[in-house]
Amino acid sequence: MSSARSSKRLYQLLLAALLWVPGVRRALATETAATGLPPKAQFHLFLLAGQSNMAGRGSVEPSDRAPIERVPALDATGRWVPAVDQLHWDKPSAGTGLARSFAVEYLRAHPGVTIGLIPSACGGSPISSWQPGQYFDQTNSHPYDDALARARRALQDGELRGILWHQGESDRSPELAERYEAALLELIARFRKELAAPRVPFLIGQLGQFAGAGPWDEHARRVDLAQRNVAEQTAFAAFVSSDGLTSLADNLHFDAPSLREFGKRYAAAFLALEKRSGAGSSGTKRQPRIKAATPGAR
Repeated sequence: MSSARSSKRLYQLLLAALLWVPGVRRALATETAATGLPPKAQFHLFLLAGQSNMAGRGSVEPSDRAPIERVPALDATGRWVPAVDQLHWDKPSAGTGLARSFAVEYLRAHPGVTIGLIPSACGGSPISSWQPGQYFDQTNSHPYDDALARARRALQDGELRGILWHQGESDRSPELAERYEAALLELIARFRKELAAPRVPFLIGQLGQFAGAGPWDEHARRVDLAQRNVAEQTAFAAFVSSDGLTSLADNLHFDAPSLREFGKRYAAAFLALEKRSGAGSSGTKRQPRIKAATPGAR
């Protein structure tokens, strides 16, 4: 009798184990549906990094506050919310950026997927602050560490497909500009290593080429050359032209129409990388290097 009871108990445990797995799967599927997130492979993540022109300082219009279907963003608490401007919270001046127009163009080329934006830019930050452990007082944050933590949080739900970078205005000085190329190469390698994404595309936006007393001086041109060289030297990287884009009255930040156009150019650069690789960001083929997303870049 004892043997029979033991056999029956073993049978019950085995049956429970068999039922447990699909039950867990059903629970997870229910949770995913409740949060509006797709399966992980269909959730394409993009890290937004750099300084104020990536965060966006354009004037926010009502259309910028309208949610875009299948485009959430990670908020300051690590939750997925509709990706409406202001996406960033680095400074009170944060406004319209380039990420939403990038997302719209990306979705047109990838129907059926969801794109998750990971805001991580810090206005005013030099590239030296994008190193492990570096504190940046203007935003009361650790730009690199925080971006890495946010990316890892997002990776619980999706797959990293690209890093959008716009930065360099704060490195427009003789000493900083000279070191910029090596620093950017090191940053790209570090991001890819830490995120276990050796082939993730890295898109480098060109500084604003604004007339007058703006940042387009000899030191800006040196940063510009460094960024071009990095895009040329680095596989899975692209340089995105800012030709013809215009600024706010401060002659430093792109205005909202230019940021929307810039986002489209970032998307064109990314799609060109995909097309030339023949496999996309998660494929096995080696992607070629691309110098510019638009013709005529200086």
